[in-house]
Amino acid sequence: MFLNHIHIRMRIIFVVVVVFLLVVIVRVFYIQVFQYDRLSSLAQSLWSRELPITADRGEIRDRNGKVLATNITTTSLVLIPNQIKNKEEVAQKLAEILNVDYEEMYKHVSKKTSIERVHPEGRQLSYELAEQINNLNYDGVYLVKESKRYYPYENVLSHVLGYVGIDNQGLSGIELNYDAYLTGENGAIKYFSDGKGNRLSLTEIYEEPQNGINIDLTIDIDLQLAVENELDNVMNKYNPEQALIMAMNPKTGEILAMSSRPNFNPNQYQLAPVEVINRNLPIWMTYEPGSTFKVITLAASLEEKTVNLFNDNYYDGGSITVEGARIKCWKSGGHGAETFLQVVENSCNPGFVVMGQKLGAERLLKYIQSFGFGKKSGIDLNGEASGILFSLDQMGPVELATTSFGQGISVTPIQQVRAVSAAVNGGILHTPYIVSKMTEPETNSVIKLFHPDEGVRVISEDTSKMVRYALESVVANGSGKNAYIENYRIGGKTGTAQKVKDGAYMVGNYILSFMSFMPADDPEIVVYVAIDNPKGVTQYGGVVSAPIAKNVFKTAIELYGFPKTNEGMPREYTWLDKKYTMLPDVVGKTLEEAKKELKGFKIVTSGEGDKVIYQSPEGNYYAEEGSTISLMLSN
Repeated sequence: MFLNHIHIRMRIIFVVVVVFLLVVIVRVFYIQVFQYDRLSSLAQSLWSRELPITADRGEIRDRNGKVLATNITTTSLVLIPNQIKNKEEVAQKLAEILNVDYEEMYKHVSKKTSIERVHPEGRQLSYELAEQINNLNYDGVYLVKESKRYYPYENVLSHVLGYVGIDNQGLSGIELNYDAYLTGENGAIKYFSDGKGNRLSLTEIYEEPQNGINIDLTIDIDLQLAVENELDNVMNKYNPEQALIMAMNPKTGEILAMSSRPNFNPNQYQLAPVEVINRNLPIWMTYEPGSTFKVITLAASLEEKTVNLFNDNYYDGGSITVEGARIKCWKSGGHGAETFLQVVENSCNPGFVVMGQKLGAERLLKYIQSFGFGKKSGIDLNGEASGILFSLDQMGPVELATTSFGQGISVTPIQQVRAVSAAVNGGILHTPYIVSKMTEPETNSVIKLFHPDEGVRVISEDTSKMVRYALESVVANGSGKNAYIENYRIGGKTGTAQKVKDGAYMVGNYILSFMSFMPADDPEIVVYVAIDNPKGVTQYGGVVSAPIAKNVFKTAIELYGFPKTNEGMPREYTWLDKKYTMLPDVVGKTLEEAKKELKGFKIVTSGEGDKVIYQSPEGNYYAEEGSTISLMLSN
């Protein structure tokens, strides 16, 4: 019996042992097979370390591939505290080199962490500082590659491009709006260390960073540079509070140039006031537009056929009274009898009040809203404002009158450029945009193309044609004469808008603007100039802003090769103006015949013979009377 009990106990023990071993085997199998990846990762985390390598952000380029934002390689300080033996000495040396407090540096070298970055003093070091640190040759002190954003044109296009923070994150402009695309994936150098943090002699692993996607803009940097130059001249000459210029393709909504003052250098954005670096005036600034807004009243009146530019007449006595409120014309005593085309040419406020009254509040407001006012344009930049309009129930007779000539409402520059583009491009309202395509950084293959939207029709083609005609007449015969360029067709509308402060209009403080386009018969570019309170000059948009737009157009003519034409409206000249006349074409004629036809001009000849084979300037275009004409002669 006793032996039987022993045998039973032995069998039980054997079974228990076997079962235990089976459990262990199964558990080991489960761990080795099913949890291998997890455990391997945990093990590696104990003895592997990473030195980060930042990826380059994608480049930003203009429409022709010229680089506007790129990257330069810098170095940053990284510490592995467990590997630093003499922490006091290391902290002292690093503090001296980086010009920081010893106690602060000692906190870094003593921190209980696997890896420590020294912010911000140890980031993006100069070559000299990096070399000094490298020469120390301390264990646990590393210099790693870091990418730093660089803007080769400095202040140029600063508000559009924006800027990035020290961690290469976009903080405004294109850098912010497209940060997810521009940001790459960081790489690392992986190495191995023991439990105490000492580096092991094992092969390092290099994980290459993946650079961000490149972005091409609709901006033309050559036109942009001309715009920047004009703004610099404006600031030096007139000392305004602020100023801006925009250029857009009215047929597509592509932004060709955009800048404002004050601006900043995104390479050193920390030196500029926050209100400067975060306010892109062409899309952020809201103000009463003044007479440039009359283009919308004109377009609505022509579309609704409430006014005929040639047959309807208005007598301007210098003012008009609406419910006891007297609204003056800028010209003392008024313009007298006018056609409504002359009302537009003369920018006559009382005449536009009548145009608004003929439309009525409901129809005028409908067109204002359909032209995109009162809401954001949708441009792919951050910080856009919406502006403020009267609601229909707020628009009494006085509000209707003032809205008709651009007073009492609030709009943004981009809204005005967009709306006028629709008024002159055939009647289609497009969404403005500034990014044209995205490309892969290594192969430059296109990832995404951006196209103009189909747009929304707001007026008919016939109405748009009449608007173009009227605004070309403003430049040839009216308040926009200072933008006229001989042998080219330009349309435009001046604006002289009073500014409001504390609910009252300021005296002698205006925003002087000019909205313009060319060629007037088939617009390819719209240019808007606005100057806030220029000093030491007559406060009229036609005096200050129109000549600036003219200079921008001259650059556009050179860049885009707009052809000369003799089909535009001839300018009416006063005795103060230089006089121009149509230059005869004398090629093929004898020298004697040429001299008779070119009477009043200075003639310079070259070559031998009696027959004109070439003339400069060429014939059938306008030339200044008394100017020099070069003739090449041959037999």
